[in-house]
Amino acid sequence: MNIPNLLTVLRVVLIPIFILLFYLPFTWSYAAASTVFAIAAATDWLDGYLARRLGQSTPFGAFLDPVADKLMVAVALVLLVQEHANIWLTLPAAVIIGREIVVSALREWMAEVGARAHVAVSNLGKWKTAAQMASLVILLANPPSISLMWVLIGYGLLIVAAALTLWSMVNYLRAAWPHLSPMAGE
Repeated sequence: MNIPNLLTVLRVVLIPIFILLFYLPFTWSYAAASTVFAIAAATDWLDGYLARRLGQSTPFGAFLDPVADKLMVAVALVLLVQEHANIWLTLPAAVIIGREIVVSALREWMAEVGARAHVAVSNLGKWKTAAQMASLVILLANPPSISLMWVLIGYGLLIVAAALTLWSMVNYLRAAWPHLSPMAGE
C-alpha cells in the first residue's frame, strides 16, 4: 500500500461521510458535504500525479481509481437528483451515469478481445471531469433553489459535463466500432 493507493481508498471512505453531512439538518451541512466532496475530488488528481511522479502505479490503484471516481460521482448525482428533483439536474445526471455504464462495459469487452487501447482515456475526459466536479461541488454547497445564481451555474456546468460525456462516449464507440460491427468477426 503506497500513498497514491491510500488517497484512492480515502476517496472511497469519504463517500459515506459526505452523504451523512449532506443529510444533517443544519444550515452548514451543504457546505460541509461540498467541502468533503471537493477534498475527495482533489485526491483524484493528487493520487494520479503522485503515482506517476513517484513511479508508484499499481494494478490495485489502476483498478480502484476509476471505481472510486465513478462511485463518488454517482452518489453525488443521486443525492442531488433527490434533493433538486428537476429535469435540469436529472437529465444530465442520467446521461452521465448511463455513459459511465456504457463505457465501462465497452472497455471491459474491448479488453476481452485484446483491443483495450482503442478505448483509452482521452483529454476530452479531463475536461468532462473538470466541469463535472466543479458543478457537483457548487450544487452540493447550495440548497436547491432556481433563484440562486450558484445553482444556475452548477446546472450549466453539469449540462456542459453531460454534453462532453456524450461526445466522449461517441468517440469511444467510434474507436471501438471496427471491433463491434458485424464485419469484425469475418
